[in-house]
Amino acid sequence: MTKILTAQNRSIILWTLFIMLTGNLSLFRKIFELYPLSLANFAFLLSLAAVFTILTSIFFLLICHGRWARWVMAFYLLAASQAAYYMDQYGVILDNVMIDNMFQTNPQEFAGLISTTLVIRTLLLGILPAWLVLKYMPTRVDILTELKYRAALLALLLVVLVAVIAPFTAGYASFIREHKIARLYANPTYFTHSIYQYLRQNLRSTDVANLEQTASDATMLGPREKFELIVLVVGESARADRFSLNGYAKDTNPELRKRDVVSLTDVASCATSTGESVPCMFSVLGRKDFDRERSLQIENVLDVLAEHGVQILWRDNNSDSKGTAVRMQFEDFRDAATNPVCDPECRDVGMLSGLDSFIESKKNGDILIVLHQMGNHGPEYYRRYPKEFERFKPTCKSNELSDCTKEEIDNAYDNAILYTDYFLSKVIDLLKKYDGQFETAMLYVSDHGESLGEYGIYLHAAPYFIAPKEQTHIPAVVWLGKHFDYTNEQLKPYKDSPLSHDDLFCMLMVGYELSTDTCAKEQAILLENLEIKGGKHKQRN
Repeated sequence: MTKILTAQNRSIILWTLFIMLTGNLSLFRKIFELYPLSLANFAFLLSLAAVFTILTSIFFLLICHGRWARWVMAFYLLAASQAAYYMDQYGVILDNVMIDNMFQTNPQEFAGLISTTLVIRTLLLGILPAWLVLKYMPTRVDILTELKYRAALLALLLVVLVAVIAPFTAGYASFIREHKIARLYANPTYFTHSIYQYLRQNLRSTDVANLEQTASDATMLGPREKFELIVLVVGESARADRFSLNGYAKDTNPELRKRDVVSLTDVASCATSTGESVPCMFSVLGRKDFDRERSLQIENVLDVLAEHGVQILWRDNNSDSKGTAVRMQFEDFRDAATNPVCDPECRDVGMLSGLDSFIESKKNGDILIVLHQMGNHGPEYYRRYPKEFERFKPTCKSNELSDCTKEEIDNAYDNAILYTDYFLSKVIDLLKKYDGQFETAMLYVSDHGESLGEYGIYLHAAPYFIAPKEQTHIPAVVWLGKHFDYTNEQLKPYKDSPLSHDDLFCMLMVGYELSTDTCAKEQAILLENLEIKGGKHKQRN
């Protein structure tokens, strides 16, 4: 036994125990939720702790070899400290979607996540242990001897693993079958698996020069009296249950309430993160069939509209279009060089600057303007609105949400919704100026929702199959100008109908009066149930 525990093997086992003790609080918290500490559960809980520890030890013994062992272990000590912080602080799961979010996080977003707790934990549980490993971790003996003892130790651990599982086979059958969620918190093995999945999905080549056509049979309905001018506002992290238009007790929509809008009350997001939801909502694939790589190989609805003469402008005050608008006119409004309303946070309302000039320059055709909000991007909700919109108090003024009360978090979040209400009202006021010249409309829809501490979860990006409704039930608001094909009164009977991001593709196709078999069902419903003004639309043969 003493022989197989070489100096390097001992070091790997000891640092594994360190990671299990300091980096897996969320894992054991979830296990205790499933199996409360009691005399009846005590032995099985000890067995679970042993199993996760043994499996993590086997993982490190397999990947840490020779002179590179210290560098591998140092990396994982640092990475595990970061993973543990975000899982413990926000209740997130580091699946491949969350890994994608991490790679797409810009410096401003990252700065908003830095906190005193993060710095202290990184120093004590990440940087310091990593330095100790780099300085003191033993090197191996000769390679053949090391491999022999490593293989013997792995064999011994496998025997012990079987021994601790054997008395509880029924319990493990239930745990594996019914409680997959707990295993997703295993640190660092699950986030390693997620990184592998992310790289496997994203390192394949994509030929954007030969996009697969979508709705290639699309034809214009006509003739028409006026061109379309539609503004599509893509929201960020907004929840349907925080809109007073949907019955929320706080008056978070005072401006929209004055402007004769229709709130669609039963809308589901395609995903729980911006990186997945934005490309998905513009894709024809739909949530069940959506694949990020696949979506980049086929035309989205913006491509189809552009092919039929719609002039498209994407303005972004968030991260970017997530690959959706790469072939469209794109304008970045995340800094003061382009956004005239920064204090120093650049405000969504700044995206309206200069739109009059753009519309006037394109007035001889259909126009679609997409405005991608900063909206309710967390965790610093208090930064998402100017001081004058801090109506609900007291507010959380920290990115460490666990340090704030539920009331403070809710108030800061609701103030950001209040500012979105103001922003949307200004979009409508802009469109009203063109109501006689165009068929005008505004559609607002959030990319996903947000958890505010329910079930101990914060922010978003939970795996969809376990995501709480707070992350998937999103607000959507429609305003229609006086010359648009359909009126509010015709739309209101459908305001409580189940809808989702899957419907956006065909909503835009129908809005721009394009007929296609891809949207035959949606078009038939609209033509059957909504009276078309003046009988001016006749489908071309």
